[in-house]
Amino acid sequence: MSQRVTPFYRPGNYQPEGSVTYLMRRIMIAVATEVERELEPCGLTSAQWVPLFKLHQGAARTAAELARECHLDAGAMTRMLDRLEAKGFVRRVRSEADRRVINLELTPEGRETAAQIPGVLCQVQNAHLRGFSREEFDTLKSLLGRMLDNATALQVEQGVA
Repeated sequence: MSQRVTPFYRPGNYQPEGSVTYLMRRIMIAVATEVERELEPCGLTSAQWVPLFKLHQGAARTAAELARECHLDAGAMTRMLDRLEAKGFVRRVRSEADRRVINLELTPEGRETAAQIPGVLCQVQNAHLRGFSREEFDTLKSLLGRMLDNATALQVEQGVA
């Protein structure tokens, strides 16, 4: 049984600057810009820290797995890995179990750099949440979670997920 959809927006008076998704996008851009500024001394761009951190977390071992985790196509991930490898953060290692598989490993410098990412993310996100109470923070997370659940349900309904 589907829930009734409350029409919060109407075409006749739609103002993008007042939409929730516009505000969320602006926040994401602001956070990404600040994270990139904070990680710049480490030699990382906003596009590079995500795959580096995913590798650090053990979320992927191959370029294909990492591409899926980062929502990138294989070609873009290969180019990203080339840049991370050139910077000395990542190395490609052929699997001994299956010679067709190339595994990804963080170098010692890559591990050291990736270990700094959580602190930067916490610092930047906490700065953007300045003035929020614990209750407001929990409510915000809950509401965003509900929105994400709706997005997932829509994808399933449309056969995208």
